[in-house]
Amino acid sequence: MAEPLKDKDRFFTTHSLNTMMSVLSNYYRKLDIEKFKTLIYDSEWKNRELKEKMHHVTECMHKVLPDSFDESVEILLKAAPEIHKIKGWECMTLPDYIEIYGQKFWDKSMSALTEFTKFGSSEFGIRPFLINEPEKTTAFLERLTNDENEEVRRFASEGCRPRHPWAMALPAFKKDPSLILPILEKLKNDESLYVRRSVANNLNDISKDNPAIVLTIAEQWYGKNENTDWLVKHACRTLLKIGNRRALELFGFGNTNNLEVSDFQLDKESITLGEKMTFTYCLNVKTEEDTKVRLEYGIYYMKAKGEQRRKVWKISEKSYQPGSHIIVKNHKFVDRTTRKHYEGEHCVSIIVNGEEKDKLELMLKI
Repeated sequence: MAEPLKDKDRFFTTHSLNTMMSVLSNYYRKLDIEKFKTLIYDSEWKNRELKEKMHHVTECMHKVLPDSFDESVEILLKAAPEIHKIKGWECMTLPDYIEIYGQKFWDKSMSALTEFTKFGSSEFGIRPFLINEPEKTTAFLERLTNDENEEVRRFASEGCRPRHPWAMALPAFKKDPSLILPILEKLKNDESLYVRRSVANNLNDISKDNPAIVLTIAEQWYGKNENTDWLVKHACRTLLKIGNRRALELFGFGNTNNLEVSDFQLDKESITLGEKMTFTYCLNVKTEEDTKVRLEYGIYYMKAKGEQRRKVWKISEKSYQPGSHIIVKNHKFVDRTTRKHYEGEHCVSIIVNGEEKDKLELMLKI
């Protein structure tokens, strides 16, 4: 999802907006398309980021739809299936409309968000309602866990993620996620992987503020069936990356007393942005039987203010026989929408079952 959200020119094109206006005019004959266009294409239009464009289009739409919230929502409900066919973020203006203008109309808003999520997720639009009326709104989401539509069931989980990466945070739920847990409990065995993945992502959010709660849930759910085993593992990914011992032991990764790293080498001491670096090391398994091992490596990236920050990358999870094993791994240093590199000293580290075993310096040139 990160890439499309960063691509501000991919959506809300002239063609897609013209299509959207045409669809709306089919259900609201009084729609002033020329006024709509004038409002949208103001002096700041080209400079807006994607979500800013979405909010702007929503606000412009509000100015050309009826003054009555109920009347406007009915028009949008009728238009939603056709706006969805545009296959872009244009359909996200519908739940956005509820988020901005529906706070005084809770019942109508919940009904509309439930319908809109079938065409473009309402996970953003629900969040102000969760902040303003947490008990009432989470009870509503819990009822949606029984809906026949998987988009609606996913909305029940995705909408209440405490740390959703692209939506406003839910501070009260970060502090105390207890209102969320009944929703996740009801969805943990959902027939849809799409829904179960959302449950895992919600738990992963919770783990960043309340690790003990997630670990207790993980221990209760793990080992029951293949679906919940996958869910629990995905939910614990942050805990595993930071080397949480309780999480590691749940999945069979024990202490590292009999696991050693030797002959750690980088193929170069200095690298230029865009180049690939290769490292090798020897994993020594000093046991009498096969041992389950989680291998990772960390890159200590230089940041803009001159400090280093580590990001962990997984190499493998498998059983290793007693003896020595040569590990070879490549890593390419390239800028991405989610990561900008800065010149200076970096470090590469080897992590075994959550424990950092060795670390070497690497100079990055831009």
